[in-house]
Amino acid sequence: MLRGVKLYTKTGDDGTTGLFGGARVKKASLRVEAYGTVDETNAAIGVARATGLEPFTDEVLAQVQVDLFTLGAELACVPGKESKMSMKLLDAVDAERLEKAIDAAEEGLPPLKSFVLPGGSAQAAALHLARTVARRAERIVLALDDAPARDELVIYLNRLSDLLFVLARKANATLGVDDVPWAPRGA
Repeated sequence: MLRGVKLYTKTGDDGTTGLFGGARVKKASLRVEAYGTVDETNAAIGVARATGLEPFTDEVLAQVQVDLFTLGAELACVPGKESKMSMKLLDAVDAERLEKAIDAAEEGLPPLKSFVLPGGSAQAAALHLARTVARRAERIVLALDDAPARDELVIYLNRLSDLLFVLARKANATLGVDDVPWAPRGA
């Protein structure tokens, strides 16, 4: 916490919150839901990292957590005021970095022959949970009704969920645990 700043302000006691740029919105707005779900994705990744992931995965996800904080900050900004933020926003290079990580993580993994269920190892299960939260964040960002999010944010979230899926498979492979195949009912 910042020294000298109280954690509680009481300004949200009326059910509203402030966006960067000064506007106040209802805490139940889609914009707050969007950046809150991005924050939840970040927290789920933090839980996955706490399970003891191998160094490549941990390093990739450490950068992702920084990216998600930046992405959430942009969503917490009054639409049209993003240029006033004193930070570099996500761009196409960030999604490309995730694609490179996906390619690197896939090396040596057995090809998929069926859908897989979340699980196997604790590490993979935590990464699958983070993946599902990232997908939800993507859907909510797409649903923003006050102003559409930049394409770069949607693309980043889409690549992130793909990355988390591959990292879950990599976690199982690293630990010598099989992915859990999905068998259709009656098959």
